[in-house]
Amino acid sequence: MTGQPAEQQRRLAVTITDVAKHAGVAASTVSYVLSGKRTISAGTRERVLASIRTLGFHPHAGARSLASNRANVIALALPLRSGMNVPVLMRFATAVVTSARAADHDVLLVTADEGSAGLRRVAASAMVDGLLLMDVETHDPRVPTLRELDRPSVLIGLPASVEGLTCIDLDFERAGAVCVEHLAGLGHRRIALLGAPAVVYERGTGYARRTREGFLAAAGSAGLEATALPCEETLPAVLETVAGLTGVTGLVLHNEAAVDHVLTALRQLGHRVPQDISVVAICPDEVAVRCTPALTSVLIPAEEVGRRAVELLMRKLAGVPVPNSTLLAPRLSVRASTHDRRNS
Repeated sequence: MTGQPAEQQRRLAVTITDVAKHAGVAASTVSYVLSGKRTISAGTRERVLASIRTLGFHPHAGARSLASNRANVIALALPLRSGMNVPVLMRFATAVVTSARAADHDVLLVTADEGSAGLRRVAASAMVDGLLLMDVETHDPRVPTLRELDRPSVLIGLPASVEGLTCIDLDFERAGAVCVEHLAGLGHRRIALLGAPAVVYERGTGYARRTREGFLAAAGSAGLEATALPCEETLPAVLETVAGLTGVTGLVLHNEAAVDHVLTALRQLGHRVPQDISVVAICPDEVAVRCTPALTSVLIPAEEVGRRAVELLMRKLAGVPVPNSTLLAPRLSVRASTHDRRNS
């Protein structure tokens, strides 16, 4: 215990026996107050709790969980699949862990792609009080299981139906539309979306599909010529894709892992950004500002989404009603990568 203040060491050294002597009860009575296994009179219970506060006793985590019938642990189901951008996902995970700790909960990270069976296993173990799920598909096979489990859950993502669920995410459909509206306002008439790798669309991952739908719908409403293509994450593949964008003057990029490759491909093909092609990215601000030129972007608010997901789960654990879905409005930051063609 060296290196800790004397007062802290004293508090950590307090035992159940010390609390029992101070309260004038048996040590077993203190244990029952902590565990809730037996009914203790209100007066005795308050006397024990007062002694706990006075002595600064810190019960073992196991005792605390027995007292509240809670594990004080939540599970974050984050299956690591192909086509996923791990650094961005870790932003979400870090926000979840930080917010959970602020709510006195630890996080069990579940990365195996076990689907519904994995959720049932974790929920049945009584190791966790609730579940958070990421990488949500439009027709996610885990959703029916969530509706059946006796553990509260929150999805970071949006399936086709939110009935009986709690979901939070960026409004990716609106994010795609905001990018189009920005380019249309700058006079661009032929635009393209380079999205996630093909495997992400093949899985039916919700955020990628919603961005593409918002992009194409907004382009149609604005009378623009638009195309939406998957984008792989190697330079040769990106070069081939970008080389096929004939006549495009506005580019929306929704693939954080391919940002550097796309800008490299544009330079190698002789396209200047933004003079020849304007680029808008949907990505974290840190990714956008480190590029040359700095990218106009719609922020992926990983920290806010993670924090609010935990808050929703804590409210559900407390029995407080929450909405079925919460979509955060996209925020566009204009930087040096977009050019007003009307002034050319």
